[in-house]
Amino acid sequence: MAPQPARARSESHVVPQIPQELTRAPLRRLGEGIGKVVYASEHWVVCRERTPLEMVALIVLWKALRKLEWLLPGAWGKRLRDRPSRQIRFLRVLVQGAILVFPRALWFSSHIREVMRLYHRRSVRGEKLAQAHLTGSDLLPERIAFPPERVRIGGWPGWLMVSEAAERVDATLHQKMIHLAAEDRFDELEEWLERLLEVRQAGWRRGLFSLDAHLKNFGTIGERIVLLDTGGLTNRWIEVEQRLAQESMAQPHVRLGLGELLAEHAEIAQRFDQRWKETINAEVVRECWPR
Repeated sequence: MAPQPARARSESHVVPQIPQELTRAPLRRLGEGIGKVVYASEHWVVCRERTPLEMVALIVLWKALRKLEWLLPGAWGKRLRDRPSRQIRFLRVLVQGAILVFPRALWFSSHIREVMRLYHRRSVRGEKLAQAHLTGSDLLPERIAFPPERVRIGGWPGWLMVSEAAERVDATLHQKMIHLAAEDRFDELEEWLERLLEVRQAGWRRGLFSLDAHLKNFGTIGERIVLLDTGGLTNRWIEVEQRLAQESMAQPHVRLGLGELLAEHAEIAQRFDQRWKETINAEVVRECWPR
């Protein structure tokens, strides 16, 4: 299936009232990251921003799991880090409690402060770059704004006050790969990987490069791929060069988490790795970059 051309779409717009499906029933927890938790109805998602305490607890927890990963049976620690679940949320609450009990200086080390500072800086800058260069494009989910409204959510705190929502994706690109592999639809899987390369080039032509171009940071809506988190966007060439140098070190399909999925399809892995290296390099990025 050939990639579909980008659809013309108006800029994010204000609507007079919140979509009814967001208030009809409690919203389901859909996913989470360091800075936010996402809840969803059938067609829309809303976000809850994490508190600084929650963010510090997650950073401490992930650092601990990374160090103890080899001690946990069946790579349990790696699965927890890769697939946030009830278990890791429970552990995060325990860490938060410990932070409140023990001296804050023990937790707010210089490294953790730097991680927090870097996350905030990238989040703010990425959002500004997306608004300036991607608003109205087909590279982001549609966003709507409306008068503040209280919605119910599954789990703590039980409700949220929201004033905007984003178009819900069908799946993350990582989930799409798993689904296609499970149904032995590897030809389609390879087409979606080629589509990812084309989407990245579309971003470069707008003067933007994603430093967090992993499969979980892209989503699928119909036949198109969209960027889910703008926090990794940059327009600084020195950061682009540094990331390109890092991306050239490992097998691209393995670095993207496709090692197991393509273990019995070496020919697809080899073709993709070759296409990735032909496309994701300084020469090609420069050719796409606005002058």
